[in-house]
Amino acid sequence: MADIGTARPAPGAPDAVPGLLDAHPGRVLALEGPPGSGLTRLGLAVLAAHPGTVAAVDVRGWLSPLAAWEAGIPPERLVIVRCPDRGLWAQVTAALLEGLGAVYAEVPAGASDALLRRLGALARARRAALLLRPVRGGIPAGLAHLRLRGEGVAWEGAGEGHGRLGRRLLTLRAAGKGAGGMERHIEVEDDGTDAVRVVPGLAAAPSRRAAG
Repeated sequence: MADIGTARPAPGAPDAVPGLLDAHPGRVLALEGPPGSGLTRLGLAVLAAHPGTVAAVDVRGWLSPLAAWEAGIPPERLVIVRCPDRGLWAQVTAALLEGLGAVYAEVPAGASDALLRRLGALARARRAALLLRPVRGGIPAGLAHLRLRGEGVAWEGAGEGHGRLGRRLLTLRAAGKGAGGMERHIEVEDDGTDAVRVVPGLAAAPSRRAAG
């Protein structure tokens, strides 16, 4: 089970918002940022914490079931739908929201704000958690209960071209009601297991760090 939302207080650092990365029923979580920001892994970890069957909508053809299993989603609870057709994407996502409690959906380029708002309304009506990961740009203002924007990725344990890669630290900007109504920066630690942890406050950068 993914250990998301577990805060590790640092001296002098503010507490993390409880349940920051939970898949809340009827709410939208936006995951925004360029490829390589670690957001797919983060979204899968959020899905893993949901007790029922979950779905991932893949519009790029990149999503590996192995990555989902490594994030903590049991194979018997996972549905992956490949949907490269932008015209069918909304129908596919809506159908999944009708029957499942949590859906992670990549958003194809060109999806309209009105379409995304309708999906958000359906998620609220069906009490389903909806995680939206735009492949380009962002989602309309006011739609997401929590908006996470990838700010940077760093690896610990390697430097000067050698060494063993250890944990990965994702720096995110969180905003919306799910972040306590204020914008804040958070770090999420990923050590390569199925545990992804929120680290409240930004830790000092280690001396040996390689950008990912």
